[in-house]
Amino acid sequence: MEMVTVGTGAVSFEDVVAVARGGAGVVLSDEALAAIDKARAVVEDLASSPTPHYGVSTGFGALATRHIAPELRTQLQRSLVRSHAAGSGPEVEREVVRALMLLRLSTLATGHTGVRRETAELLAALLTHQITPVVHEYGSLGCSGDLAPLAHCALALMGEGPVRTADGELTDAATALAAAGLAPVELQEKEGLALINGTDGMLGMLVLAIHDLTDLLRVADVAAAMSVEAQLGTDRVFAPELQAIRPHPGQALSAANLTALLRDSGVVASHRGPDCNRVQDAYSLRCSPQVHGAARDTVAHAATVAARELSSAVDNPVVLANDGRVESNGNFHGAPVAYVLDFLAIVAADVASIAERRTDRFLDKARNHGLPPFLADDPGVDSGLMIAQYTQAAVVSELKRLAAPASVDSIPSSAMQEDHVSMGWSAARKLRRSVDGLARVLAIELTTAARALDLRAPLAPSPATAAVVSLLRERGVGGPGPDRFLAPEIDTAHQLVTGRAVTAAVAAVIGDLA
Repeated sequence: MEMVTVGTGAVSFEDVVAVARGGAGVVLSDEALAAIDKARAVVEDLASSPTPHYGVSTGFGALATRHIAPELRTQLQRSLVRSHAAGSGPEVEREVVRALMLLRLSTLATGHTGVRRETAELLAALLTHQITPVVHEYGSLGCSGDLAPLAHCALALMGEGPVRTADGELTDAATALAAAGLAPVELQEKEGLALINGTDGMLGMLVLAIHDLTDLLRVADVAAAMSVEAQLGTDRVFAPELQAIRPHPGQALSAANLTALLRDSGVVASHRGPDCNRVQDAYSLRCSPQVHGAARDTVAHAATVAARELSSAVDNPVVLANDGRVESNGNFHGAPVAYVLDFLAIVAADVASIAERRTDRFLDKARNHGLPPFLADDPGVDSGLMIAQYTQAAVVSELKRLAAPASVDSIPSSAMQEDHVSMGWSAARKLRRSVDGLARVLAIELTTAARALDLRAPLAPSPATAAVVSLLRERGVGGPGPDRFLAPEIDTAHQLVTGRAVTAAVAAVIGDLA
């Protein structure tokens, strides 16, 4: 089993993906264990003090004014977790739960939370044994962090609540822990609060979305190049000197990809001479680098925010390492993460929108430069790819609705103590749907452009785009011909997109895209 070591510093994007999707196990470094022990000693000193300290010897939220007697503090932590595990709705995906568990563990390892080492080690063991608590769709307002989702995970550490085993079987936490040779913990002062007060769910989903979008934007360049090529567009607009006079870095990278993808295209060469009467291509073709590039720059900004958050210790109160003070703070507020989650939903919607417009041009005989209507074998008898574009349009319409920001909403809670919240969890949940929708739209554009390139024969596509056409054909996405059941072919193309086979096919010919 691959193992990821969690220390006092940030886990990497690669670590998150390895644990969340790859099933990697987790171990705490010696440095992290020492930091955990040091902070725990501070909390235990405060717990023995007659002076109330928030999160250690008081209630929580609007009930923070009550001093809790020592004999009730174990019950306090247990009650906190049980009451906050109040989610509802469908189960959240396993990869999301594993990501948020890893990121909560990363915060515990900083030595700013005051948990005991056995609590942190049990959380690591759940990940290693692939015991995944059941977390529900609804329950987080993104402030104080992802309370309900994290509470469902904390409940499993207590040996309570439903979990899924490594093979997906639903069982109770006590049974799963016993089968793995693990014992539940009895939470002590501050531990319940430390386990639930973080932005880990929304951050985990942000990291996974950035990982996916980074490749999908390369696929978007591939699809755009195939569309430009098959619609007899020009590659001259992608020249580096044109990008240099508007120096957005993402635009330059996207244009360079398009240039590389179209290099040595027989289709493009066929209309490059003085007889070409095309003055300008449509925006959806000509402006692809501007749109895809802006999307890349937005993803880069989101990655910067995510990296900062990965380096953060999000809890309240926190133990300060320099002098051991325990201070309340507002670092659990999800606004920084929520904003970029919403930005990325806008990106997904707009990249999908321009892809759908490129696809639609193929199907209109007035705009597709000599191709049959709807790329049909016998127009009128056959409908060709008409309804595939309908499917694209339906997805794009959904993505536009999902692009409405969640982070501008706020519903006060906790008797007005928590009177402004981020809704970052909601922003993350809708972004996951947006990323999936973008992949489906691009799959249909690739399917359409590949058929159009086949119809341009005997003109030969570029080596790079020919590799993508070959990939589709080899995997069962058929070329021109009479109408057939299209849904399985669209699903196969979608799998090739999300499985990174499309960009791998291109890389095998011209190297990795930017």
